[in-house]
Amino acid sequence: MSEQRSHRLRRYATYASVSVSLTLILAKLVAYLTTDSVSILSSLIDSSTDMMASVVTLLGVRTALRPPDEAHRFGHGKAEALAALAQAAFIGGSALFLTIEAVRRVITPQPVGEGAVGIAVMLLSILLTAGLITFQRHVVTATGSVAVGADRLHYSGDLLMNAAVILAILLTGWTGISAFDPLFGLGIAAFLLYGARKVAREALNVLMDRELPAEERERIAALVMAQPDVAGMHDLRTRSSGVGAFIELHLELDPTLSVARAHDITDRVEERLKEAFPGAEVLIHQEPAGLQDDRLDHRIADGHGVEGGAG
Repeated sequence: MSEQRSHRLRRYATYASVSVSLTLILAKLVAYLTTDSVSILSSLIDSSTDMMASVVTLLGVRTALRPPDEAHRFGHGKAEALAALAQAAFIGGSALFLTIEAVRRVITPQPVGEGAVGIAVMLLSILLTAGLITFQRHVVTATGSVAVGADRLHYSGDLLMNAAVILAILLTGWTGISAFDPLFGLGIAAFLLYGARKVAREALNVLMDRELPAEERERIAALVMAQPDVAGMHDLRTRSSGVGAFIELHLELDPTLSVARAHDITDRVEERLKEAFPGAEVLIHQEPAGLQDDRLDHRIADGHGVEGGAG
């Protein structure tokens, strides 16, 4: 996929997210004013935080897609991770507010009215959210966007939440027991907190330059070692920038090669890595095979007792 199309997909995903959340806020506000249901209130609060989070995501993605400049030579990709971290804060805050309201309703039960209106709005939410998630899944698969992935995560939770709201309204209507409504609200709050924790962890992994997953590092090593004339590699370092990956390694080559030949081999390795990891920035340092020097792999193994990189 071309970089231009990848950027366009990211932008479209943020526009779709804002549009869906705004539509659902208006619909759920009407439903809550009609039913006075705490379950619908929980869904309204979630959609409101979705709206704020979606706007933050839109701004974060827009910033992340800006090209490198003199002050940001590595680009602006981490703006996506910052947007995802802000999403986690929004989600956590809404879960806290919802918990307080649900506990109040448990202590002082209130009847739920006009259940049919609430169910109709929740069904609309399910349809719109399912369509948005399908599109976001396509964008995340195609681009690997951290911010859009975080957005998709909590919208996926919305599907379960909307189903739970429908169930709470039905149970309250069938049994006349008002406690079902706030109890489902508490369950939804717990789910939101779980989602916030997951989003925050993924964002922090990007901000803290966590290595790519082990299987991707192994794939990088296999691609490098599969190239002719490569004697070895070491000090592999990787990280996600939010909009792509950074791959850095030391390439071991025959010390008798000419500079031009070594350059051609390195170019070929770099090309293969970029084909396998579209949008990645690849930095390769050439070294003569057999050289015993100070290596990051050795320092990590000696200092922390863990296995170093490939090579």
